Amino acid sequence: MTLKNLNSIEQLTDFLSGTQAVAFSLTKDKDACYAWIQGELVRFQYLQRSRQEKGIVIRYLTKVSGYSRQQITRLIHQYRQTGRLKRCQRTTTGFQAKYTTSDILLLADMDERHDTPSGPRVKKLCERAYEVFDQEAYRRLATISVSHLYNLRQSKSYTRQRHHFEKTQAKPSVIGERRKPNPNGQPGYLRVDTVHQGDQGKQKGVYHINAVDEVTQFELVFSVEKISEHYLFPILKKLLDGFPFKILGFHSDNGSEYINKRVANLLEKLLIEFTKSRSRHSNDNALAESKNASVVRKTFGYGHIAQHWAAQLNEFNDQYLNSYLNYHRPCFFPETRTDSKGKERKVYLYENLMTPYDKLKSLPEAESYLKADLNFEILDQLAYQISDNEAADQLQKARRRLFKMIHEQELKTG
Repeated sequence: MTLKNLNSIEQLTDFLSGTQAVAFSLTKDKDACYAWIQGELVRFQYLQRSRQEKGIVIRYLTKVSGYSRQQITRLIHQYRQTGRLKRCQRTTTGFQAKYTTSDILLLADMDERHDTPSGPRVKKLCERAYEVFDQEAYRRLATISVSHLYNLRQSKSYTRQRHHFEKTQAKPSVIGERRKPNPNGQPGYLRVDTVHQGDQGKQKGVYHINAVDEVTQFELVFSVEKISEHYLFPILKKLLDGFPFKILGFHSDNGSEYINKRVANLLEKLLIEFTKSRSRHSNDNALAESKNASVVRKTFGYGHIAQHWAAQLNEFNDQYLNSYLNYHRPCFFPETRTDSKGKERKVYLYENLMTPYDKLKSLPEAESYLKADLNFEILDQLAYQISDNEAADQLQKARRRLFKMIHEQELKTG
């Protein structure tokens, strides 16, 4: 059938639903299309139809003519006002530009002369050039709006005359997930931070890598000459191997020594969750920060230690410090309590004071968290082979020897 055979609203509904086969016969001539639309409005008595039926007619005209619904609505409005449709050909060529190419080049010269000031300042300078100093060339620019001034700065005439270079914008890193880790009482979620051992003039000091397990407070300290990937990457491998339990999470701040592809690939290979601190959440890495003060600074102080002593410091850490921290130094473990108002607060009870190793053993099914080649019989031999006081005495003697050696060597070379 042809369009002429569509005579009722029901037939239009079937046509729009695709159940009627219709041969389209409209030409591409706009005047003919307008005449056809007017004829259809008359044929279907559009103005006398209900709201629902008018919608069906509009959908029919839109589908056949190819015009948008908005255009059909405008044409119907014209038909309602005048009783006919007449195409009005546009005779203008568009908006006439108020600001000429010479004005844009003048603006570019003004920006270059004054080092690209803000829009309001440029407008004021143009006003002063015209009104105070009688420079006729600035007559149009003296009345420009600040917003349009920025538009002219984006024009081709401006950019061809003057290139403005901006400082490279920082790109947010996609390495690591920015959130606080949630261990759910399970060991293996590390908090890692870096401590710098001071500067002396232009000479940098050694760096300490401090890693603490969130649940057991099991802690390992390593020292490196620099925090570049070359020095840090081997230490990270030793760090992950040094804990007796499986490592499941690695949380750090946003320093580039940790937020890089090599570290991310290593953790991904070991199936370790990689998270980093959020902005404006200073407590995200609070455990590592507190250990920096109570352990690293108490052990090594704040004075400068040259970078070439990193190997000796690591030997001290491995033989004395790390074993003392985990098997002989008691730590407070917080207990969360909720008051009658629903507010949670942490309390530190004497009953919860224990070494990190004792905390690890106290966890439910603690044996399941250990690495495959370890058990508590092996770890007990390390934990109880000497007393806490003997371990502390060995630590103090080794530290005095270390600092005496560093001091004497610095005096000879200084």
